[in-house]
Amino acid sequence: MAQEKRIGFVGLGTMGLPMAENLVSAGFRVTGFDLAPRACQALSASGGSIAASAAAAADGADIVIAMLPNASHVRGALLGPLGISDTLGKDAVFINMSTILPQETDALAADMKARGLRMLDAPVGRSAIEARRGALLILASGEPENIRKAQFAFDVMGSQTVDCGALGGGSRAKIVNNFMGISLNALTAEALTLAEAAGITIELALDVMRGTIAGLGHMSITYPNKVLRGDLSAGFQVDLAHKDLGLAIELAARNHVPVFMGAAALQSYSVARSLGRGAQDYTAIYPVIRELAGLPAEIPYKPTSQQEVDPFSKPRKTAAG
Repeated sequence: MAQEKRIGFVGLGTMGLPMAENLVSAGFRVTGFDLAPRACQALSASGGSIAASAAAAADGADIVIAMLPNASHVRGALLGPLGISDTLGKDAVFINMSTILPQETDALAADMKARGLRMLDAPVGRSAIEARRGALLILASGEPENIRKAQFAFDVMGSQTVDCGALGGGSRAKIVNNFMGISLNALTAEALTLAEAAGITIELALDVMRGTIAGLGHMSITYPNKVLRGDLSAGFQVDLAHKDLGLAIELAARNHVPVFMGAAALQSYSVARSLGRGAQDYTAIYPVIRELAGLPAEIPYKPTSQQEVDPFSKPRKTAAG
């Protein structure tokens, strides 16, 4: 059954190659194209076929995937000379899994629609480690029928597919996700450097932060429990957050540690205090940022459950235990 599905794969880099190899391992007929001979050789060694152009990779395919560095590469592979659109069948689906700006995705979608061709926007979350394991998070957006046509491949490359709505929603979700993850990476580097400079072992710092919001994350705990429910009664006050972050920045200064992210974050709490929110929960900086962005006061969020998220609660002992 798998052999009946033909897949074109354009872009065999750090992410694309393991994704294509997993599709080969699942029994699909994969024809790849990349400008780097070594990448092509690697796919061929895994059992895939190699095409001389993007157009040749797309010829006769049920779906064609692009996993390329930037929008200009995607546009060239799709619409340029010997591009995918030259040979893509009317019932086939082009899937851009590259990370590009939503506006660039929208422009490509318009060009494909004008040609009467099908397209999905499906960038991925997670890293090359998960790509090798076939455990990517796939942020699929586009017509439901086209997502269904591609699901067989998504199931091989990823462990979860999230429906991001209309075409372009995947790119939007990916950029926002990367904004947070990449920014947190810089903050994590600052925190571990500060710990070491202050005389704390990295092991101890990890043990402590894995047991608090620092390691467990606001998206999972504080925001769903507080500000997203409209509850700004103080679990941890803005004033206290401002004071404690100031102490951390002072400690960093005494130990000659640059804390760019921490210093920038302090300004958010300063603004919240100036707006009279000092006694509110520290998640109150979210409505402050929303107001500065010109968004309406009411947060458009509907909790899926009224149950409080509490990873810190002790398990209740039973009579037997």
